[in-house]
Amino acid sequence: MKYYLGLDNGGTTTKAAIFDETGNEISKAGMSTAMLTPKPGYIERDMEEMWQANASVIREAIEKAGIDASDISCAAVCGHGKGLYLWGKDEKPCGRGIISTDNRAYAYPEKWKADGTEEKVFALSLQHILSCQPVSLLAWIRDNEPSRYANIKYVFECKDYIRFRLTGEAGAELTDYSGANLLNLHTGNYDKELLRLFGIPEIEEALPPLCASDKICGYVTQEAAKACGLKEGTPVAGGMFDIDACAAGADVLCPENICMIAGTWSINEYPARKPVTDGKVLMNSLFALPEYYLIEESSPTSAGNNEWFIRRLLPELKENEKKEGRSIYDTLNLWVDEIGTEEFVPVFLPFLMASNVHPNGKAAFIGMTANHTRKHLARAVYEGIVFSHRWHYEKLLSTREDKPKLIRLAGGAAHSSVWTQMFADVLKTPVETVTADETGALGCAIAAAAAVGDYPSMEKAAEKMCRIAGRVEPNPSVYEVYDKKYELYKAAIDSLNSFWDKMQKMM
Repeated sequence: MKYYLGLDNGGTTTKAAIFDETGNEISKAGMSTAMLTPKPGYIERDMEEMWQANASVIREAIEKAGIDASDISCAAVCGHGKGLYLWGKDEKPCGRGIISTDNRAYAYPEKWKADGTEEKVFALSLQHILSCQPVSLLAWIRDNEPSRYANIKYVFECKDYIRFRLTGEAGAELTDYSGANLLNLHTGNYDKELLRLFGIPEIEEALPPLCASDKICGYVTQEAAKACGLKEGTPVAGGMFDIDACAAGADVLCPENICMIAGTWSINEYPARKPVTDGKVLMNSLFALPEYYLIEESSPTSAGNNEWFIRRLLPELKENEKKEGRSIYDTLNLWVDEIGTEEFVPVFLPFLMASNVHPNGKAAFIGMTANHTRKHLARAVYEGIVFSHRWHYEKLLSTREDKPKLIRLAGGAAHSSVWTQMFADVLKTPVETVTADETGALGCAIAAAAAVGDYPSMEKAAEKMCRIAGRVEPNPSVYEVYDKKYELYKAAIDSLNSFWDKMQKMM
């Protein structure tokens, strides 16, 4: 039997999973990763600690699998896109890694939009500019940390940094870098004009060579093998931006279906043979399959908000449920189910990390009354997150002539039958989930299997390795109530547009 290792570096957790050639999950390991927030809007990570976390979960996954490390045919890594992980000319991490929910550079996209730069950029990259993209963060570092800027040897995305630590080979995998406003999507290559428009032309020499998702990009070094337990010389494939990995793990490799990921980010996407060039969607990027683009609407407004709700507002309940051998997530599902769909709950804006409607938008519960309990707030959180997905989904639908046949849902929400039904009802579309707990890691395993030739293509690998867990049909009887709640959600957003900038000045 052949085995493949998938690594998934998310915004809050680091995970490893081992799969066999039929897609069975043999073992998995994970650990929380510390998010450092030294100032409002700053969200960082210690890059050495991050590498050690990856090494730890790899070793644990191998031990749990009960296999010899030499049985792993190939490894691949996925991770959150955007953000910034710099390697220094002194052969050390160049400062802390910056996570994709960081908003320190919010003023740069605003400036570039006002002075016409964004329009020129979009003509080349087919992307609007985000404050968390490397280009915005690099411009911020240039202006605020010049000594750090001068020390940059390599500009990495999250998973490319981990692959570098595994192999010692610097590479820039296409799905990630094409979503970073660093590539001309018409040519599929770096573009000097883009760097000039962003005012960072000297960064060209720090951009690693481009590589593909399903190609071997290096081999595990002796040093990395000692740290993580993999066999020295194990092939490592290019891997993917985690949204591509989840699409592959959910077998959304053609345009007829939509992939949604409800994790730290609200990811809503589908592959297409042509990019959307009229500006209707946030982003086009190169998909893991070379003949496709990935059409994406996304923002950090999804299930990460629910994690905050549990951590900050229900800590004693979480601890008690753990002592009693119960899951806090099961308890929340019961709470949400207990509060009926038609019952009024506060409008929740899931903008704890950033907003998809205003650069300075913040999270809020709107409309709380004395009769509301934590159970009502739990339903409000679930609904607000789904409404944010719907906001993105409707933008995707405006780019298509046909409605998708179904949505494949991954991420934390996919583990909740209550939440999955809510997605189907609010989006008025059938929803399927997959059996793999670690969809992103499975997508990496699929790429790894193709990279070493065990399958002739990623499509064939996904066909054999992906399994559907279940299907939920939407309930037309609740369409009207959810439509009314969604209109209230949008009205709350509209009414606060002039408020956010005033609040930002006080922070």
